[in-house]
Amino acid sequence: MKDERRLTPAHPRGESTSRHAGTAKVEDAALIHRIAEQDEAALSELYDSWAQRVHAIALWILRDADEAEDVVEETFWQVWRTAHLYDGRRSPASTWLVMIARCRTLDRLRVRKRRANQAVAYSAVSALDREDGSTADEMAGTQPRGDDWPSGLAGALAALPAEQQKVVQMAFFAGLSQAEIARQIGIPLGTVKTRIRLALQKLRRRIVIDGEESP
Repeated sequence: MKDERRLTPAHPRGESTSRHAGTAKVEDAALIHRIAEQDEAALSELYDSWAQRVHAIALWILRDADEAEDVVEETFWQVWRTAHLYDGRRSPASTWLVMIARCRTLDRLRVRKRRANQAVAYSAVSALDREDGSTADEMAGTQPRGDDWPSGLAGALAALPAEQQKVVQMAFFAGLSQAEIARQIGIPLGTVKTRIRLALQKLRRRIVIDGEESP
C-alpha cells in the first residue's frame, strides 16, 4: 500500500534559508577580519561575493555604468584601508559594506553636481566678459536671471567691493553693455572696464577654489 504519510522537513520552513543567510553574515565578517590583517585573498573573496551588489547600488543612483564601476573599485579600496575599524557588534558586515558603497556613490553624485554648477558659474561669469559694443539683446538667453544665479557665486558677488558689485549687477541682471553702464553711472568707460575686469578675476578665482574643494 502506498505510504501517504507526508515527509516532514528536517528543519522548520524557512530555517534552512535563515541559516544560509546567517552563515553568509558570519563568512563576510570573517573575511573582513582577515582583510584587517592585510589578507589579499580574503579581499578577493569578498569582492567576488559583493562586487555585483555594490555595482547595482551605484548604478541605481548614478545611472552611469562607468561611474558605477569606479564606485566598486573605490568601495573595496576603502574596505581594504578601513577593515580594522569594522565592529561586528555594532552592525552586520552587509550593513557596513552597503554603507560604504552608498557613501562612495553619493560622493560621486555630489562631485557631479558640483562640476555642473561650476560649469554654469563659469559660463555666467564669461557672459560678463564681453566687448563694449555688445547689447542686452545680443546677450539674451546667455545669462541666468534672479534665482538662477549660481549659488557658489552669490557669496563671491556679495564679497566684491561695492563699486565692482554694482557694475557686475548692472551687466548681469540688467543686461547692460559697458558703455550703457558708464552712461548711467556717469563714470568713464575705462573705469567700468577696469571694475568689471577686476570683478571677473575674483569671481573666476572663486570658481577655481570651489572646484578644488570638491570631494
